[in-house]
Amino acid sequence: MTAAETRPDPESVGAAATPQRQGREEVVFHLDGLSVHYGEFPAVKGVGLDVRRNEITALIGPSGCGKSTVLRSLNRMNDLIEIAKVSGLVEYHGVDLYGPAVDPVEVRRQIGMVFQKPNPFPKSIYDNVAFGPRIAKTDDDLDGLVEQSLRRAVLWDEVRDKLDQSAYALSGGQQQRLCIARAIATSPDVLLMDEPCSALDPIATLRIEELMVELKSDYSIVIVTHNMQQAARVSDRTAFFTVDESVTGHRTGILVEFDQTGKIFTNPSNPKTEDYITGRFG
Repeated sequence: MTAAETRPDPESVGAAATPQRQGREEVVFHLDGLSVHYGEFPAVKGVGLDVRRNEITALIGPSGCGKSTVLRSLNRMNDLIEIAKVSGLVEYHGVDLYGPAVDPVEVRRQIGMVFQKPNPFPKSIYDNVAFGPRIAKTDDDLDGLVEQSLRRAVLWDEVRDKLDQSAYALSGGQQQRLCIARAIATSPDVLLMDEPCSALDPIATLRIEELMVELKSDYSIVIVTHNMQQAARVSDRTAFFTVDESVTGHRTGILVEFDQTGKIFTNPSNPKTEDYITGRFG
């Protein structure tokens, strides 16, 4: 069963549902005035944008502009940082993601994440993919689910005869696709990807990019990338962030522009976006 066939029940994250537009324009995440502080210092402030269903949304900008901080706000990973404080509105299918009744563990099940460097568990290939479903006790046909997830990650044909071997025996690109298979094995609604190709060679990067484009038919994907060409190749919409440096030297990320990717890269509205895209700064 695909994620598209298993729309999340907002009550499963602890709040009442709000009617949503159906189809491609359905808003999955609505951000309004999102700010994140680490202690007293604002890491990112005033972010407002919508992430739409079955699209790839890219977050781009120079180092330290808050891209990953915003990404982690979408599945409450910032909760795991003791000094982090999130304010503003983050709605997920109309539900306030930071409402008091929301279960962060259920949030992270429905909103999967793939990290910058491949991080397979020290287990077999099979057990990596089966780990989440076993914890959640969500599927009796575990063999079928493992195969389906590996097929969705375009890895099955390469590993079908060595499922009992260590995941560490795979190449870097294969490990990253295994991590994607592990993420989708729990039937999430959204995939968050934080620089998923930064540690990979060009051939492995191309495989991951092709995979992302295939997966968006079933998932909504948000990707952080420093690679502007990658954002231009795979994303439907792009958010450009930059750094606002205070008189004290503290750097705070701000959203400069958010639009369809073609417009961002060919006819941006803000001169700062054009300067970054053309390499004048950043």
